[in-house]
Amino acid sequence: MSEQATRAGRRGRAARTEKRRESQTATGTPYISRGIPITDFLSDEGAEIIEANADRILEEVGIEFHDDPETLEIWRQAGADVTGTRVRFPKGLPRSLLATAPARFTQHARNPARNVEIGGNNLVFAPVYGPPFVTDLDEGRRYGTIEDFRNFVKLAYASPHLHHSGGTVCEPVDLPVNKRHFDMVYSHLKYSDKPFMGSVTAPERAEDSVEMARLVFGREFVDANCVMIQLINANSPLVFDATMLGALKVYARANQACIVSPFILAGAMSPVTVAGTLAQVLAEALVGCALTQLVRPGAPVVFGAFVSSISMQSGAPTFGSPEGSLLLNGAAKLARRAGLPFRSGGSFTSSKTPDGQSAQESAQTILATVLSGVNFCLHAAGWLEGGLCSSYEKFVMDADQLGMMHVLAKGIDLSEEAQAMDALHEVGPGGHFLGAAHTQRNFESAFYRSAIADNNSYEQWSADGGLDAAQRANQKWKQMLAAYTPPELDPAIDEALIAFMTRRKSEFPDSNV
Repeated sequence: MSEQATRAGRRGRAARTEKRRESQTATGTPYISRGIPITDFLSDEGAEIIEANADRILEEVGIEFHDDPETLEIWRQAGADVTGTRVRFPKGLPRSLLATAPARFTQHARNPARNVEIGGNNLVFAPVYGPPFVTDLDEGRRYGTIEDFRNFVKLAYASPHLHHSGGTVCEPVDLPVNKRHFDMVYSHLKYSDKPFMGSVTAPERAEDSVEMARLVFGREFVDANCVMIQLINANSPLVFDATMLGALKVYARANQACIVSPFILAGAMSPVTVAGTLAQVLAEALVGCALTQLVRPGAPVVFGAFVSSISMQSGAPTFGSPEGSLLLNGAAKLARRAGLPFRSGGSFTSSKTPDGQSAQESAQTILATVLSGVNFCLHAAGWLEGGLCSSYEKFVMDADQLGMMHVLAKGIDLSEEAQAMDALHEVGPGGHFLGAAHTQRNFESAFYRSAIADNNSYEQWSADGGLDAAQRANQKWKQMLAAYTPPELDPAIDEALIAFMTRRKSEFPDSNV
Protein backbone atom coordinates (compact mmCIF):
# COMPACT_ATOMS: atom_id res chain seq x y z
CA MET A 1 0.00 0.00 0.00
CA SER A 2 1.34 3.46 -0.88
CA GLU A 3 2.20 6.05 1.77
CA GLN A 4 -0.60 8.27 0.38
CA ALA A 5 -3.13 5.44 0.68
CA THR A 6 -1.93 4.72 4.22
CA ARG A 7 -2.44 8.36 5.22
CA ALA A 8 -5.88 8.35 3.58
CA GLY A 9 -6.80 5.21 5.50
CA ARG A 10 -5.73 6.78 8.78
CA ARG A 11 -7.77 9.90 7.99
CA GLY A 12 -10.79 7.73 7.19
CA ARG A 13 -10.49 5.83 10.46
CA ALA A 14 -10.05 9.05 12.38
CA ALA A 15 -13.09 10.58 10.71
CA ARG A 16 -15.23 7.54 11.51
CA THR A 17 -14.00 7.50 15.09
CA GLU A 18 -14.75 11.20 15.53
CA LYS A 19 -18.20 10.77 13.99
CA ARG A 20 -18.98 8.00 16.49
CA ARG A 21 -17.77 10.17 19.35
CA GLU A 22 -19.87 13.10 18.20
CA SER A 23 -22.97 10.93 17.92
CA GLN A 24 -22.28 9.60 21.41
CA THR A 25 -21.89 13.05 22.96
CA ALA A 26 -24.14 15.19 20.78
CA THR A 27 -26.82 15.35 23.46
CA GLY A 28 -25.92 15.44 27.12
CA THR A 29 -28.15 14.91 30.11
CA PRO A 30 -28.92 18.11 32.04
CA TYR A 31 -27.66 16.44 35.23
CA ILE A 32 -26.94 12.99 36.63
CA SER A 33 -29.53 11.00 38.56
CA ARG A 34 -27.61 8.26 40.32
CA GLY A 35 -28.52 4.65 39.70
CA ILE A 36 -25.94 3.39 42.20
CA PRO A 37 -26.03 3.44 45.99
CA ILE A 38 -24.02 5.95 47.98
CA THR A 39 -20.85 4.66 49.60
CA ASP A 40 -20.88 5.53 53.29
CA PHE A 41 -17.68 5.43 55.36
CA LEU A 42 -19.13 7.16 58.43
CA SER A 43 -21.42 5.15 60.71
CA ASP A 44 -24.56 6.66 62.21
CA GLU A 45 -22.91 6.46 65.63
CA GLY A 46 -19.84 8.26 64.27
CA ALA A 47 -22.02 10.97 62.74
CA GLU A 48 -23.75 11.51 66.09
CA ILE A 49 -20.37 12.00 67.78
CA ILE A 50 -19.33 14.59 65.19
CA GLU A 51 -22.69 16.39 65.43
CA ALA A 52 -22.37 16.57 69.20
CA ASN A 53 -18.86 17.99 68.86
CA ALA A 54 -20.09 20.59 66.36
CA ASP A 55 -22.78 21.64 68.84
CA ARG A 56 -20.07 22.06 71.49
CA ILE A 57 -17.96 24.18 69.16
CA LEU A 58 -20.93 26.46 68.43
CA GLU A 59 -21.99 26.73 72.07
CA GLU A 60 -18.60 26.92 73.79
CA VAL A 61 -16.23 28.43 71.20
CA GLY A 62 -18.54 30.24 68.78
CA ILE A 63 -18.16 31.84 65.36
CA GLU A 64 -16.81 35.31 64.59
CA PHE A 65 -18.60 37.65 62.17
CA HIS A 66 -16.24 40.44 61.18
CA ASP A 67 -17.23 44.01 60.26
CA ASP A 68 -20.93 43.25 59.90
CA PRO A 69 -23.15 44.72 62.66
CA GLU A 70 -26.31 43.77 60.76
CA THR A 71 -25.48 40.07 60.87
CA LEU A 72 -24.64 40.27 64.57
CA GLU A 73 -28.02 41.87 65.22
CA ILE A 74 -29.77 39.19 63.16
CA TRP A 75 -28.22 36.53 65.38
CA ARG A 76 -29.00 38.44 68.55
CA GLN A 77 -32.64 38.66 67.55
CA ALA A 78 -32.62 34.91 66.79
CA GLY A 79 -31.54 34.10 70.33
CA ALA A 80 -27.78 33.68 69.99
CA ASP A 81 -25.28 35.04 72.53
CA VAL A 82 -23.41 37.93 70.89
CA THR A 83 -20.27 39.30 72.54
CA GLY A 84 -18.38 41.75 70.35
CA THR A 85 -17.95 39.94 67.04
CA ARG A 86 -18.15 36.49 68.63
CA VAL A 87 -21.46 34.63 68.46
CA ARG A 88 -22.25 31.54 70.51
CA PHE A 89 -25.30 29.45 69.71
CA PRO A 90 -27.68 27.60 72.03
CA LYS A 91 -27.62 23.89 71.28
CA GLY A 92 -29.80 23.09 68.27
CA LEU A 93 -30.49 26.70 67.21
CA PRO A 94 -28.78 26.66 63.77
CA ARG A 95 -30.20 23.24 62.93
CA SER A 96 -33.73 24.27 63.91
CA LEU A 97 -33.55 27.27 61.58
CA LEU A 98 -32.81 24.95 58.66
CA ALA A 99 -36.32 23.51 58.82
CA THR A 100 -37.35 26.06 56.16
CA ALA A 101 -34.46 25.26 53.77
CA PRO A 102 -35.45 23.09 50.77
CA ALA A 103 -33.87 19.64 50.60
CA ARG A 104 -33.70 20.02 46.81
CA PHE A 105 -34.44 22.77 44.32
CA THR A 106 -34.32 23.65 40.63
CA GLN A 107 -31.78 26.07 39.25
CA HIS A 108 -33.35 27.42 36.10
CA ALA A 109 -31.20 27.92 33.02
CA ARG A 110 -31.73 30.35 30.17
CA ASN A 111 -32.62 27.25 28.17
CA PRO A 112 -35.24 25.35 30.22
CA ALA A 113 -33.99 22.05 28.78
CA ARG A 114 -30.80 22.66 30.75
CA ASN A 115 -32.41 23.27 34.15
CA VAL A 116 -30.66 21.33 36.92
CA GLU A 117 -32.13 19.69 40.01
CA ILE A 118 -29.80 20.20 42.97
CA GLY A 119 -30.24 17.79 45.86
CA GLY A 120 -31.72 14.36 46.34
CA ASN A 121 -30.00 11.69 44.26
CA ASN A 122 -28.77 14.16 41.64
CA LEU A 123 -25.27 15.32 40.69
CA VAL A 124 -24.38 18.48 38.76
CA PHE A 125 -20.89 18.99 37.30
CA ALA A 126 -19.59 22.59 37.08
CA PRO A 127 -16.14 23.73 35.83
CA VAL A 128 -13.12 25.09 37.68
CA TYR A 129 -13.63 28.26 39.73
CA GLY A 130 -11.28 31.05 40.74
CA PRO A 131 -7.78 30.63 39.23
CA PRO A 132 -5.87 33.83 38.37
CA PHE A 133 -3.70 31.95 35.86
CA VAL A 134 -4.42 29.95 32.73
CA THR A 135 -2.18 27.60 30.79
CA ASP A 136 -2.00 25.66 27.55
CA LEU A 137 0.74 23.78 25.73
CA ASP A 138 1.18 26.55 23.17
CA GLU A 139 1.54 29.69 25.29
CA GLY A 140 2.35 28.27 28.73
CA ARG A 141 1.28 29.72 32.08
CA ARG A 142 0.04 33.30 32.12
CA TYR A 143 -2.54 35.56 33.73
CA GLY A 144 -6.08 34.94 32.55
CA THR A 145 -7.90 37.39 30.28
CA ILE A 146 -11.53 37.92 29.35
CA GLU A 147 -10.81 36.04 26.12
CA ASP A 148 -9.68 33.04 28.17
CA PHE A 149 -12.78 33.40 30.32
CA ARG A 150 -15.03 33.31 27.26
CA ASN A 151 -13.14 30.32 25.89
CA PHE A 152 -13.72 28.28 29.05
CA VAL A 153 -17.40 29.23 29.05
CA LYS A 154 -17.61 28.01 25.45
CA LEU A 155 -15.82 24.77 26.29
CA ALA A 156 -18.19 24.12 29.21
CA TYR A 157 -21.14 24.85 26.95
CA ALA A 158 -19.82 22.51 24.25
CA SER A 159 -19.15 19.61 26.60
CA PRO A 160 -22.13 17.28 27.13
CA HIS A 161 -20.58 16.06 30.36
CA LEU A 162 -20.63 19.43 32.13
CA HIS A 163 -24.09 20.52 33.25
CA HIS A 164 -23.26 24.03 34.42
CA SER A 165 -21.42 27.09 33.13
CA GLY A 166 -19.87 27.77 36.54
CA GLY A 167 -18.68 31.13 37.82
CA THR A 168 -15.14 32.52 37.84
CA VAL A 169 -13.73 29.97 35.40
CA CYS A 170 -10.59 32.11 35.48
CA GLU A 171 -9.88 35.66 36.62
CA PRO A 172 -9.86 38.08 33.65
CA VAL A 173 -7.07 40.22 35.07
CA ASP A 174 -7.02 42.45 31.98
CA LEU A 175 -10.22 44.07 33.30
CA PRO A 176 -10.58 46.31 36.38
CA VAL A 177 -11.31 44.33 39.54
CA ASN A 178 -14.37 46.38 40.41
CA LYS A 179 -15.93 46.03 36.93
CA ARG A 180 -14.91 42.63 35.62
CA HIS A 181 -17.96 40.95 37.18
CA PHE A 182 -20.17 42.58 34.54
CA ASP A 183 -18.26 40.95 31.68
CA MET A 184 -18.05 37.63 33.51
CA VAL A 185 -21.79 37.35 34.14
CA TYR A 186 -22.50 38.59 30.62
CA SER A 187 -20.20 35.91 29.15
CA HIS A 188 -22.14 33.18 30.94
CA LEU A 189 -25.42 34.60 29.66
CA LYS A 190 -24.20 35.31 26.12
CA TYR A 191 -22.02 32.34 25.26
CA SER A 192 -23.91 29.60 27.09
CA ASP A 193 -27.47 28.75 28.00
CA LYS A 194 -26.53 26.46 30.88
CA PRO A 195 -27.03 27.55 34.52
CA PHE A 196 -24.40 29.90 35.96
CA MET A 197 -23.01 31.54 39.11
CA GLY A 198 -23.04 35.18 40.16
CA SER A 199 -20.35 37.42 41.65
CA VAL A 200 -19.58 37.36 45.39
CA THR A 201 -16.56 39.68 45.61
CA ALA A 202 -18.63 42.58 47.00
CA PRO A 203 -22.30 43.05 47.94
CA GLU A 204 -22.82 45.61 45.19
CA ARG A 205 -21.41 43.17 42.63
CA ALA A 206 -23.88 40.60 43.88
CA GLU A 207 -26.64 43.18 43.36
CA ASP A 208 -25.42 43.77 39.80
CA SER A 209 -25.51 40.02 39.13
CA VAL A 210 -29.10 39.81 40.38
CA GLU A 211 -30.12 42.76 38.20
CA MET A 212 -28.58 41.16 35.11
CA ALA A 213 -30.44 37.94 35.86
CA ARG A 214 -33.68 39.91 36.16
CA LEU A 215 -33.11 41.39 32.70
CA VAL A 216 -32.88 37.88 31.27
CA PHE A 217 -35.48 35.96 33.30
CA GLY A 218 -37.82 38.73 34.47
CA ARG A 219 -38.07 40.29 37.94
CA GLU A 220 -41.03 38.24 39.15
CA PHE A 221 -39.56 34.98 37.89
CA VAL A 222 -36.27 35.62 39.69
CA ASP A 223 -38.06 36.45 42.92
CA ALA A 224 -39.96 33.16 42.78
CA ASN A 225 -37.25 30.89 41.33
CA CYS A 226 -33.54 30.15 41.63
CA VAL A 227 -31.63 31.23 38.50
CA MET A 228 -28.16 31.64 40.07
CA ILE A 229 -26.06 29.76 42.60
CA GLN A 230 -23.17 31.37 44.46
CA LEU A 231 -20.11 30.27 46.43
CA ILE A 232 -19.88 31.72 49.95
CA ASN A 233 -16.71 30.65 51.80
CA ALA A 234 -16.11 30.74 55.52
CA ASN A 235 -12.70 32.01 56.56
CA SER A 236 -11.79 28.86 58.41
CA PRO A 237 -11.31 28.44 61.27
CA LEU A 238 -14.63 29.77 62.56
CA VAL A 239 -14.79 33.19 60.88
CA PHE A 240 -17.08 34.81 58.31
CA ASP A 241 -16.01 38.14 56.79
CA ALA A 242 -18.11 41.09 55.70
CA THR A 243 -17.60 40.48 51.96
CA MET A 244 -18.96 36.96 52.04
CA LEU A 245 -21.73 37.87 54.48
CA GLY A 246 -22.78 40.83 52.35
CA ALA A 247 -23.03 38.70 49.22
CA LEU A 248 -24.88 35.95 51.10
CA LYS A 249 -27.53 38.38 52.30
CA VAL A 250 -28.01 39.93 48.85
CA TYR A 251 -28.59 36.56 47.22
CA ALA A 252 -30.71 35.10 50.01
CA ARG A 253 -33.00 38.16 49.97
CA ALA A 254 -33.35 37.71 46.21
CA ASN A 255 -34.22 34.01 46.68
CA GLN A 256 -31.03 32.89 44.94
CA ALA A 257 -29.01 29.91 46.11
CA CYS A 258 -25.89 30.15 48.24
CA ILE A 259 -23.34 27.38 48.67
CA VAL A 260 -22.00 27.93 52.19
CA SER A 261 -18.65 26.21 52.03
CA PRO A 262 -15.86 26.15 54.61
CA PHE A 263 -12.52 26.34 52.79
CA ILE A 264 -10.18 24.10 54.77
CA LEU A 265 -6.70 22.74 54.35
CA ALA A 266 -6.59 20.33 57.27
CA GLY A 267 -3.57 20.73 59.51
CA ALA A 268 -3.46 24.49 58.94
CA MET A 269 -7.09 25.66 59.02
CA SER A 270 -8.52 22.75 61.01
CA PRO A 271 -7.22 19.90 63.19
CA VAL A 272 -5.04 17.25 61.57
CA THR A 273 -7.65 14.53 62.12
CA VAL A 274 -10.64 13.68 59.92
CA ALA A 275 -13.09 13.63 62.85
CA GLY A 276 -11.91 16.98 64.23
CA THR A 277 -12.05 18.63 60.82
CA LEU A 278 -15.55 17.28 60.14
CA ALA A 279 -16.84 18.77 63.40
CA GLN A 280 -15.46 22.17 62.40
CA VAL A 281 -16.86 21.87 58.85
CA LEU A 282 -20.29 21.04 60.24
CA ALA A 283 -20.24 23.94 62.71
CA GLU A 284 -19.28 26.50 60.08
CA ALA A 285 -21.65 25.20 57.41
CA LEU A 286 -24.67 24.93 59.72
CA VAL A 287 -24.31 28.53 60.86
CA GLY A 288 -23.86 29.97 57.37
CA CYS A 289 -26.75 27.96 55.97
CA ALA A 290 -28.98 28.95 58.91
CA LEU A 291 -28.20 32.62 58.31
CA THR A 292 -29.76 32.41 54.84
CA GLN A 293 -33.00 31.25 56.45
CA LEU A 294 -32.98 34.15 58.90
CA VAL A 295 -32.59 36.51 55.94
CA ARG A 296 -35.32 34.81 53.88
CA PRO A 297 -36.99 31.60 55.06
CA GLY A 298 -37.19 29.10 52.24
CA ALA A 299 -34.26 30.52 50.24
CA PRO A 300 -32.32 27.68 48.58
CA VAL A 301 -29.01 26.87 50.26
CA VAL A 302 -26.34 24.19 49.84
CA PHE A 303 -24.08 22.72 52.53
CA GLY A 304 -20.58 22.96 51.07
CA ALA A 305 -17.21 21.55 52.01
CA PHE A 306 -13.89 22.24 50.31
CA VAL A 307 -11.52 20.15 52.39
CA SER A 308 -8.09 18.75 51.70
CA SER A 309 -4.91 18.17 53.64
CA ILE A 310 -1.48 19.78 53.61
CA SER A 311 2.01 18.38 53.51
CA MET A 312 3.23 18.55 57.10
CA GLN A 313 6.76 18.93 55.72
CA SER A 314 6.23 21.86 53.33
CA GLY A 315 2.79 23.24 54.21
CA ALA A 316 1.68 22.89 50.58
CA PRO A 317 -1.86 21.62 49.88
CA THR A 318 -2.19 18.01 48.78
CA PHE A 319 -4.98 16.50 46.70
CA GLY A 320 -6.18 13.04 45.83
CA SER A 321 -5.24 11.83 49.30
CA PRO A 322 -7.13 9.13 51.24
CA GLU A 323 -7.82 11.66 53.99
CA GLY A 324 -9.40 13.99 51.44
CA SER A 325 -11.74 11.23 50.30
CA LEU A 326 -12.70 10.38 53.88
CA LEU A 327 -13.41 14.06 54.63
CA LEU A 328 -15.52 14.45 51.50
CA ASN A 329 -17.46 11.29 52.23
CA GLY A 330 -18.06 12.13 55.88
CA ALA A 331 -19.20 15.67 55.13
CA ALA A 332 -21.66 14.33 52.55
CA LYS A 333 -23.33 12.20 55.20
CA LEU A 334 -23.51 15.12 57.64
CA ALA A 335 -25.21 17.23 54.95
CA ARG A 336 -27.76 14.51 54.26
CA ARG A 337 -28.51 14.25 57.98
CA ALA A 338 -29.04 18.02 58.04
CA GLY A 339 -31.53 17.72 55.16
CA LEU A 340 -29.49 19.90 52.80
CA PRO A 341 -28.04 19.48 49.30
CA PHE A 342 -24.26 18.98 49.37
CA ARG A 343 -21.43 20.55 47.40
CA SER A 344 -17.91 19.16 47.33
CA GLY A 345 -15.41 17.30 45.19
CA GLY A 346 -13.95 17.99 41.80
CA SER A 347 -10.94 17.06 39.70
CA PHE A 348 -8.23 18.27 42.07
CA THR A 349 -4.47 18.12 41.68
CA SER A 350 -1.33 19.87 42.90
CA SER A 351 0.43 19.10 39.64
CA LYS A 352 1.67 22.00 37.51
CA THR A 353 1.01 20.23 34.20
CA PRO A 354 -1.66 17.85 32.86
CA ASP A 355 0.53 14.82 33.57
CA GLY A 356 0.32 11.48 35.35
CA GLN A 357 0.16 13.10 38.78
CA SER A 358 -2.73 15.32 37.73
CA ALA A 359 -4.60 12.36 36.25
CA GLN A 360 -4.08 10.19 39.32
CA GLU A 361 -5.04 12.82 41.87
CA SER A 362 -8.04 14.04 39.90
CA ALA A 363 -9.33 10.53 39.27
CA GLN A 364 -9.17 9.80 43.01
CA THR A 365 -11.22 12.86 43.86
CA ILE A 366 -13.82 12.68 41.10
CA LEU A 367 -14.51 9.02 41.85
CA ALA A 368 -15.01 9.84 45.54
CA THR A 369 -17.31 12.68 44.45
CA VAL A 370 -19.60 10.35 42.52
CA LEU A 371 -19.61 7.58 45.12
CA SER A 372 -20.13 9.83 48.16
CA GLY A 373 -23.39 11.46 47.14
CA VAL A 374 -22.27 14.96 46.14
CA ASN A 375 -25.08 17.03 44.58
CA PHE A 376 -23.14 20.00 43.17
CA CYS A 377 -19.55 19.48 42.08
CA LEU A 378 -17.54 22.62 41.47
CA HIS A 379 -14.02 22.34 39.95
CA ALA A 380 -15.11 19.28 37.93
CA ALA A 381 -12.92 20.26 34.94
CA GLY A 382 -9.83 22.37 34.35
CA TRP A 383 -8.29 22.61 37.83
CA LEU A 384 -4.47 22.62 37.94
CA GLU A 385 -1.70 23.72 40.32
CA GLY A 386 -3.79 23.51 43.49
CA GLY A 387 -6.46 25.75 41.99
CA LEU A 388 -4.13 28.54 40.88
CA CYS A 389 -4.41 27.70 37.20
CA SER A 390 -7.14 26.86 34.68
CA SER A 391 -5.73 24.49 32.07
CA TYR A 392 -7.17 24.15 28.58
CA GLU A 393 -5.79 20.66 28.14
CA LYS A 394 -6.84 19.44 31.55
CA PHE A 395 -10.31 20.88 31.02
CA VAL A 396 -11.04 18.49 28.16
CA MET A 397 -9.17 15.62 29.85
CA ASP A 398 -11.32 16.08 32.96
CA ALA A 399 -14.50 16.39 30.88
CA ASP A 400 -13.63 13.02 29.34
CA GLN A 401 -13.40 11.54 32.84
CA LEU A 402 -16.77 13.12 33.66
CA GLY A 403 -18.24 11.22 30.72
CA MET A 404 -17.02 8.02 32.35
CA MET A 405 -18.63 9.08 35.61
CA HIS A 406 -21.95 9.50 33.80
CA VAL A 407 -21.78 5.85 32.76
CA LEU A 408 -20.66 4.67 36.20
CA ALA A 409 -23.42 6.60 37.96
CA LYS A 410 -26.12 4.90 35.87
CA GLY A 411 -25.29 1.59 37.48
CA ILE A 412 -25.90 -1.84 35.97
CA ASP A 413 -28.64 -2.02 33.34
CA LEU A 414 -30.88 -5.00 34.06
CA SER A 415 -33.32 -4.55 31.19
CA GLU A 416 -34.17 -7.56 29.03
CA GLU A 417 -31.89 -6.25 26.29
CA ALA A 418 -29.03 -5.76 28.74
CA GLN A 419 -29.38 -9.30 30.09
CA ALA A 420 -28.35 -10.47 26.58
CA MET A 421 -29.81 -13.97 26.90
CA ASP A 422 -30.55 -14.06 23.16
CA ALA A 423 -26.84 -13.45 22.46
CA LEU A 424 -25.81 -16.28 24.78
CA HIS A 425 -28.25 -18.65 23.10
CA GLU A 426 -27.14 -17.58 19.63
CA VAL A 427 -23.40 -17.92 20.21
CA GLY A 428 -23.28 -20.91 22.54
CA PRO A 429 -20.12 -22.66 23.73
CA GLY A 430 -16.87 -21.90 21.93
CA GLY A 431 -18.19 -19.17 19.66
CA HIS A 432 -17.61 -15.40 19.64
CA PHE A 433 -19.97 -12.49 20.03
CA LEU A 434 -18.64 -10.08 17.39
CA GLY A 435 -21.16 -11.14 14.78
CA ALA A 436 -24.08 -11.82 17.11
CA ALA A 437 -27.31 -9.93 16.41
CA HIS A 438 -27.29 -8.51 19.94
CA THR A 439 -23.77 -7.14 19.41
CA GLN A 440 -24.75 -5.61 16.10
CA ARG A 441 -27.70 -3.85 17.74
CA ASN A 442 -25.66 -2.45 20.61
CA PHE A 443 -22.02 -2.08 19.62
CA GLU A 444 -22.20 1.66 18.91
CA SER A 445 -23.32 2.48 22.44
CA ALA A 446 -22.07 -0.57 24.32
CA PHE A 447 -18.97 0.97 25.90
CA TYR A 448 -17.81 4.48 26.72
CA ARG A 449 -15.53 5.84 24.00
CA SER A 450 -12.94 8.26 25.29
CA ALA A 451 -12.29 11.36 23.20
CA ILE A 452 -8.74 11.56 24.60
CA ALA A 453 -7.39 8.06 25.20
CA ASP A 454 -5.43 6.22 22.49
CA ASN A 455 -6.15 2.49 22.45
CA ASN A 456 -4.41 1.65 19.20
CA SER A 457 -1.27 -0.45 18.78
CA TYR A 458 2.13 1.11 19.32
CA GLU A 459 2.69 1.11 15.57
CA GLN A 460 -0.60 2.88 14.86
CA TRP A 461 -0.03 5.39 17.70
CA SER A 462 3.47 6.14 16.35
CA ALA A 463 2.17 6.54 12.80
CA ASP A 464 -0.48 8.97 14.06
CA GLY A 465 2.22 11.23 15.52
CA GLY A 466 3.06 9.59 18.85
CA LEU A 467 1.02 12.13 20.82
CA ASP A 468 0.53 11.84 24.56
CA ALA A 469 -2.80 12.56 26.27
CA ALA A 470 -2.07 16.25 26.85
CA GLN A 471 -1.11 16.75 23.21
CA ARG A 472 -4.29 15.05 22.05
CA ALA A 473 -6.26 17.24 24.49
CA ASN A 474 -4.55 20.29 22.98
CA GLN A 475 -5.95 19.34 19.59
CA LYS A 476 -9.35 18.60 21.09
CA TRP A 477 -9.99 21.96 22.78
CA LYS A 478 -8.96 23.81 19.64
CA GLN A 479 -11.40 21.72 17.60
CA MET A 480 -14.16 22.42 20.13
CA LEU A 481 -13.62 26.19 20.00
CA ALA A 482 -13.40 26.15 16.20
CA ALA A 483 -16.72 24.30 16.02
CA TYR A 484 -18.42 26.39 18.72
CA THR A 485 -21.82 27.86 17.80
CA PRO A 486 -23.37 30.23 20.35
CA PRO A 487 -26.86 29.59 21.69
CA GLU A 488 -29.54 32.05 20.64
CA LEU A 489 -30.09 35.10 22.84
CA ASP A 490 -33.00 37.47 22.27
CA PRO A 491 -31.44 40.62 20.71
CA ALA A 492 -33.60 42.85 22.93
CA ILE A 493 -32.30 41.09 26.05
CA ASP A 494 -28.75 41.33 24.76
CA GLU A 495 -29.16 45.07 24.18
CA ALA A 496 -30.64 45.52 27.66
CA LEU A 497 -27.69 43.71 29.25
CA ILE A 498 -25.15 45.80 27.35
CA ALA A 499 -26.98 49.02 28.20
CA PHE A 500 -27.10 48.08 31.89
CA MET A 501 -23.38 47.27 31.98
CA THR A 502 -22.46 50.45 30.11
CA ARG A 503 -24.50 52.60 32.48
CA ARG A 504 -23.23 50.94 35.64
CA LYS A 505 -19.58 51.03 34.54
CA SER A 506 -19.88 54.77 33.90
CA GLU A 507 -21.09 55.42 37.46
CA PHE A 508 -17.74 54.79 39.18
CA PRO A 509 -14.04 54.86 38.24
CA ASP A 510 -11.93 51.80 37.49
CA SER A 511 -10.23 50.24 40.48
CA ASN A 512 -8.04 47.23 41.15
CA VAL A 513 -9.65 46.61 44.54
